[in-house]
Amino acid sequence: MPDDVARSGDPAHPGAGSASGTQGHASGTTAVGGSPEPRGLDLPWADGTFPPGTVAGRRQVWDALMGLALHEATHALASDDVPVGALVVGPDGRLLGVGRNRREETGDPTAHAEVLALRQAAATRGEWRLEGCTLVVTLEPCVMCAGALVLARVERLVLGAWDPKAGATGSVWDLVRDQRANHAVEVVGGVREDECARLLRAFFATQR
Repeated sequence: MPDDVARSGDPAHPGAGSASGTQGHASGTTAVGGSPEPRGLDLPWADGTFPPGTVAGRRQVWDALMGLALHEATHALASDDVPVGALVVGPDGRLLGVGRNRREETGDPTAHAEVLALRQAAATRGEWRLEGCTLVVTLEPCVMCAGALVLARVERLVLGAWDPKAGATGSVWDLVRDQRANHAVEVVGGVREDECARLLRAFFATQR
């Protein structure tokens, strides 16, 4: 994904288009006739039906989105951050925000990929409620990020590798589907799991 799109903390903007080369709509602009244009960046599958209605169609889209998240994760290596990448797509399948782990880079303990992607998505939409949105992340969210998903009213979580030590969406805890919470998040796990886990293993092997 181009660096201008991948900059965490800024609203998603059309700048150089999406990773596929398609041109995005400007956020908050008004189309002819007074109707606001869709926010975020167009992706190849943003055809008005998202996610697809078939199992095969959904699998194809989840795989493609995870590929974008994996690409974003690799940018974290430059700052010696754990390579985790995340993105948020809206109910119409448009890209609203991206993020990667930036704790080492920024010195911010909350600068996890999911949190930064959620912040950017909220800025793009102009509101904190991300109802109908899907967050895609290469590693199962921790307690902080799982809580952020619930608070942001995210509809769906698509994750790559499970985290048996600190995962909070099904492994150690399951905060996003706790019946005591005021919101539940659908969880789709194990998307391109081997690739996501391999990237993390390679990183931690260099830290020993």
